[in-house]
Amino acid sequence: MKIFNWAYDIFKSLNFSDDVSSYLNLGVNIIILVVVSYILDFIFKKVFIIFLAIVAAKTKSSFDDFLVANKTAKYLAHLLPLLFIYKTVPVILKKFTYWEDFFEKGVKIYIIILSLWITRSIFNALKDYLKHKPRYSDKPIDSYIQVIMIVLWIFGITSFVLIMFDTTMKTLLTTFGAISALIFLIFKDTILGFVASISVSVNDMVRIGDWITMDKFGADGDVIEINLATVKVRNFDNTTTTIPTYSLISDSFKNWRGMLDSDGRRIKRHILIKANSVRFIQSEELESFKKIQHLTAYIEHRQADIDKYNTNNGIDKSVIVNGRNLTNLGLFRKYINQYIQSHPGINKDMHLMVRHLQPTEKGIPIEIYCFSKDKTWLNYEHIMADIFDHIIASMPYFDLEVFESISTPSKQSN
Repeated sequence: MKIFNWAYDIFKSLNFSDDVSSYLNLGVNIIILVVVSYILDFIFKKVFIIFLAIVAAKTKSSFDDFLVANKTAKYLAHLLPLLFIYKTVPVILKKFTYWEDFFEKGVKIYIIILSLWITRSIFNALKDYLKHKPRYSDKPIDSYIQVIMIVLWIFGITSFVLIMFDTTMKTLLTTFGAISALIFLIFKDTILGFVASISVSVNDMVRIGDWITMDKFGADGDVIEINLATVKVRNFDNTTTTIPTYSLISDSFKNWRGMLDSDGRRIKRHILIKANSVRFIQSEELESFKKIQHLTAYIEHRQADIDKYNTNNGIDKSVIVNGRNLTNLGLFRKYINQYIQSHPGINKDMHLMVRHLQPTEKGIPIEIYCFSKDKTWLNYEHIMADIFDHIIASMPYFDLEVFESISTPSKQSN
């Protein structure tokens, strides 16, 4: 076009040779092209940003706000100057076939990169938008977006190679197959993370907000981020632990979500009783134990059954060990059971029992197994402490002692 040859005519009139005039004309055209493209980019960038900001301010949806925050308008504004360059360069380089091919490849590659960048900003906006939705707040949105972007980057890199080297897809796949082992070795962690992230998402193993415990990495807290490479856990001491995503499928970890979704949080703790403090209850002691409200009905019913059995079988009760008898430990277990049944912090619809475990060299373990209604950690600890405070304080009334490695005699004041 004649408009692009005005500089050529000027240089020719100054007695420059044809070749020199052509190259100088090319240089001038390229400078003008760059300046015009920069001006167009500046103008359209301002227009797009202002337009999107106005739209975002007038709409109720927050998605366009995130588009503004992720600079989507800025990247979109680059498209029009790029289109101008793409249409103008072939005309400017009409006499320079080699450079025309080179610049055409460069523009196509830049279009690919810019398209990926625009797509990335849109998906980042979508990610931020979904994270603010309660329905998706516990989903690994980062992983989903990263998987999509990896697929798009693979297509982009493939297109880049095809354009840059003028090759075919068949040749590219053959080359890739030959170096696949090397690629796997270099990107081993990324590939493992990719597979693990898909597995974690599909199997719903971990969600944002889940409380997980992983002793291998010292993690004990809430999951705050899940992506292809890592899972971030904010521990209860406010430190952050980073766990490789593939470790979630290769190693063992504990997810407390099931407990939090259930109707109660388990209390499973035992107290050790000195074996030599266990004894039979004398008949004259029963009236004293009947004054304990949780045991009144039980003692009357149980003692009646025991007396009937001993009478029917002609048991000689002059020796207390003969026949059936109540023990202080048995009464204590029943008392604990009744006390827990009446405790307002315990869920009565879930398993509840007081277990007499196998005696050890440290005494007889009496285990309390039940579920608190409140699953919040702090309140759960208060409920459990309240129960065991009462249990320990009640033991002297049953003439029982807690096992201690170094025990000193103490007097119980009534």
